[in-house]
Amino acid sequence: MKSLMLIVFILFSGYILTAYSQEHETIMITKSEEMNKVSFDGKWSFVTEWKRSSQERMRYDNGTEIQLRIAHQDNFVYVMLNHVTDTKIDENIDKAIVCFDTKNNKGKTLDSDDYCFISTLSQNDGMVLQGNSNQTSDQLVEIDPHAEYISIGGISDENDRYSKIPHSSFEFRIPTDLIGRSDNYGFYVAVYEASSNKTYSWPETERPNFVSTPVPDSWGNLISPDKSLPEFGVYQLVLLPLIILTIVLARFWNPQLLKVRN
Repeated sequence: MKSLMLIVFILFSGYILTAYSQEHETIMITKSEEMNKVSFDGKWSFVTEWKRSSQERMRYDNGTEIQLRIAHQDNFVYVMLNHVTDTKIDENIDKAIVCFDTKNNKGKTLDSDDYCFISTLSQNDGMVLQGNSNQTSDQLVEIDPHAEYISIGGISDENDRYSKIPHSSFEFRIPTDLIGRSDNYGFYVAVYEASSNKTYSWPETERPNFVSTPVPDSWGNLISPDKSLPEFGVYQLVLLPLIILTIVLARFWNPQLLKVRN
């Protein structure tokens, strides 16, 4: 009976969490002890390099595919955007952007708690932008990058996990000194493909060009289920009723289970 209860709990938990992720456009970020081994060259450099990270496959109606890998370790969030189908390489033009709403307040303007990080193909000096709602134009302004911030765009090779055909990819190491430590960020990523003059984003949103970043109320959520990027968050709130349900079912099937022994 206990085995049956465990199976029911796992299946029900998976259903609830999947439904929640789909409805709220949520990506889970995992803790990894392997990220400090990443070789920052803008590509998947060896078999296990990004293997210990969360994966989100971004697919679009025209067949475009982008693989997002993300994890955190110590004082950094690590992000890779692997533009698998961009085989028409445009060095110094193709770009990727990663944005965090550090308070996840879904603001209608880009405020000082919003940060975006830009990487350009074949460059290793990416930009850091911060929201500035006091400006009448350009809601994002460039700031000095943190000393330990890394962003680099590169061209894949035979070691790539998804395709042996050379394509663009981008790697980021983002210090939590900038974005803070939270288990629930607002999150937005996009890649600009120069050959088609198109921008592909997550979440998908209308976007006239790469430099026109949408406001945070249209961004998704980045959640740390292991709670090691702290604060009690949405993921735990979803799990709590499931745990309570399990206890109730346990009591129903075995009334002696929760009795205090004399």
